Amino acid sequence: MPPTALTTTEFSRRSLLRWSAVAGGGAALLGGCGTKEAPATPAPGAIPPKGRTVWSACVVNCGSRCPLRLQVQDGTVVRVLPDDTGDDSLLGRQIRACVRGRNMRQRIYNPDRIKKPLKRVGKRGEGKWQEISWEEAFDLFAKKLRYTIDTYGNEAIFKTYGSGVWNAHIAYSGGWKRLFNLLGGSLDYYGNYSYGQIGTCTKYHYGADDEQMSNSFEDAATNSRLLVLWGNNPQETRMSGGGNTFTSLWAHKRSDLRIVVVDPRYSDSASLLADEWIAPRPGTDAALVAGMAYVMVTENLHDQKFLDEYCSGFDEEHMPAGVPKGNSYKSYLLGEGKDRTKKTPAWASRITGVPEATIVKFARELATTKPANITQGWGPQRHANGENIARAIYTLAAMTGNVGIPGGGTGGREGYYWPVTQWFPDGDNPVEASISFYGWTDAIVRGPEMTATADGVRGVDKLSTGIKFMLSYGGNVLASQHGDVNRTKEIVSDESLCEFICVVDNQMTASAQLADLVLPDTTAAERWDLIPSEYTGDMAYLIMGEKAVEPLFDSKPAYDMCTEIAKRMGVEKEFTEGRTLEGWARHMQAETVKEHPDFPDFETLRKKGVHRYQNPDGLTVALKEFREDPKKNPLATPSGKIEIFSSDLWELAKTWTFRDPLPGDEITALPVHLDTWEGAVEARSNEKYPLQVIGHHFKGRTHSTYGNLAYNREAHPQKAWMNSLDAADRGIKNGDRILVFNDRGRLTVPVMVTPRIMPGVVSVPQGAWLERGPDGTDHGGVVNILTSQHPTPLSKGNAQHTVLAQVQLATDVPDGVGRPTPRAGSPV
Repeated sequence: MPPTALTTTEFSRRSLLRWSAVAGGGAALLGGCGTKEAPATPAPGAIPPKGRTVWSACVVNCGSRCPLRLQVQDGTVVRVLPDDTGDDSLLGRQIRACVRGRNMRQRIYNPDRIKKPLKRVGKRGEGKWQEISWEEAFDLFAKKLRYTIDTYGNEAIFKTYGSGVWNAHIAYSGGWKRLFNLLGGSLDYYGNYSYGQIGTCTKYHYGADDEQMSNSFEDAATNSRLLVLWGNNPQETRMSGGGNTFTSLWAHKRSDLRIVVVDPRYSDSASLLADEWIAPRPGTDAALVAGMAYVMVTENLHDQKFLDEYCSGFDEEHMPAGVPKGNSYKSYLLGEGKDRTKKTPAWASRITGVPEATIVKFARELATTKPANITQGWGPQRHANGENIARAIYTLAAMTGNVGIPGGGTGGREGYYWPVTQWFPDGDNPVEASISFYGWTDAIVRGPEMTATADGVRGVDKLSTGIKFMLSYGGNVLASQHGDVNRTKEIVSDESLCEFICVVDNQMTASAQLADLVLPDTTAAERWDLIPSEYTGDMAYLIMGEKAVEPLFDSKPAYDMCTEIAKRMGVEKEFTEGRTLEGWARHMQAETVKEHPDFPDFETLRKKGVHRYQNPDGLTVALKEFREDPKKNPLATPSGKIEIFSSDLWELAKTWTFRDPLPGDEITALPVHLDTWEGAVEARSNEKYPLQVIGHHFKGRTHSTYGNLAYNREAHPQKAWMNSLDAADRGIKNGDRILVFNDRGRLTVPVMVTPRIMPGVVSVPQGAWLERGPDGTDHGGVVNILTSQHPTPLSKGNAQHTVLAQVQLATDVPDGVGRPTPRAGSPV
């Protein structure tokens, strides 16, 4: 077939009717796509004539996973219904999908569906494609993979982070990691865009290899007297009946439980749950903690007995040997450390913007109300030096003696019972090297320069090569989720750097536009799977994912793609072990039943749809055993205790270096506040870019998933939040379209003018789909067009809430204002 130079828009429109017959008729497809009235559907709950009801699930990364009942007639999904099992109890509740999952038909039958394998023609990112057969696609993938291995070695292969198939037992991997591992492995990554900083720093505070989860919301609902949601917004980020939207509302029922929300934005959680809203400037949480801690210490409200027995580094009497005097947290608070500054409420107020009286009152209430659960979300740690912020909030839990007791907590995110069911076996990765999830753009540009002490490379001292072969599966990091979208595009578009990019997805995202090969994946409705719960408290569950309809158009499940590529690479037998996708689902469920005989077998689960089970230890109380006997159950820190002063970080700070360091790029043994690049202090003196920009999670989509669905966009249009005072200063009114810009990029978006956000702060909901204009301005509202790729100091993670910008009316834009400036050393 000769090459065709079609833009993405042209391809979608001109191919839609041609492919409609594959979906069972043009009317059915167009109805599902929302371009015409949908075909008649049965009454709610009724099985359609000549039809059937199939259990499926919404598997995106919202923190829950929800069962869906798909009603199928004549090979078409005609209605999506929620879970009809369970009850209204806390640990047997119905798992009712939110409006995102309930809109699954529009995702299945969307005009943006990738309908056939596409090979790039023209320059990368130009949007010109040639339709090719699957045989050609598999041959090309295998050829490029073999060339990369033979020429650069397996360390040059990289699979990016992606959350569009999050935690489905089989689809989450898709088989790609298993395939790469059988061929010698690939460069790995650690951490993720959600909790990269707290996931790294916890090792130095609590000794955990990942974030130290706190007590569950069920425990808070039962035993707490004070619940502090610190940067935590379950009503918008943990939606569905299976997740913490339900359990946090259950907690709210208790008249004797007081709830405080700490957040620069008056979120839905603050609106629905909170008795009090405290709004610090973004990135100043460690200063707020220090101001509160000062009150507790000077008024003798802190739990000194707990600190003496369970913690290291709070005061000079409990410091590691050999550390000079003046390095304890108490010395830092009282101005006896190296900065000689007392961390008074007045000091904290100047930095955070929180009134001094509020800081004093909050400190006293938290210290005297027992038990109290401080549950931090992941927004605070997504700042420059977010590791210190996360550890500071952890420290507040220790100072109040709430760790390890019912109704208390560790200061981490709400705990839950991790699913016990089987995962798809990826095998071991023979490549030892790994980079931060956020370091892949650097690894493309300067891979062999990246080292352990300057770039956080793990497993080896330095990388041997840059990334040359990249797979993006079920994600949109190439054009939406990663920082500095414009620089990312420059890097990815340079064919001399990463030599081959394959995107596997079911929607034609902006990331797919940057690929050399695009492979059409199925939706969850078109493949077999088993779907576990995730952040759902003390009730866990497993959902049957049955193939409801045949794959639409010319799409295939990722597992089938991997099988064909494995055949060409000579490892098909080892890859499949003789199993189809359904065969793996049956096998994995059988293995689960072997270990847990109380679980239903595959056919029983297929009929039942959802299997609930509970934490056998009761409600989750984090670090309960440590609290009961710290000597018998020590933490995996050098001292075996909670390390408010981390001896490991003390030593690490002596050897690590920073490339192109900025203010705040510092590793500290204590969780101190640091004024950082593009932070709150700089905002007050930056006349060019005086506003802090954050990007909150948004009910209309999960990251970028569902961001292209018409019904979702109608119900939850993309709008920036801006304080009334800031808007008035700029002549901006509610509903105006504004231009938000800095030296990295510019976007336009409608604005909601409201007192529900801290003055000096603008919030642009993250995950919008890129709609780039001819001059490079994004009109979709992608906040990452403004964000930086500069990593945090310890985790080398994403400081994507640390941004300064300016705002003005989009209708009054002088030529050249806010356009990206050339970068020194730019690869393009």
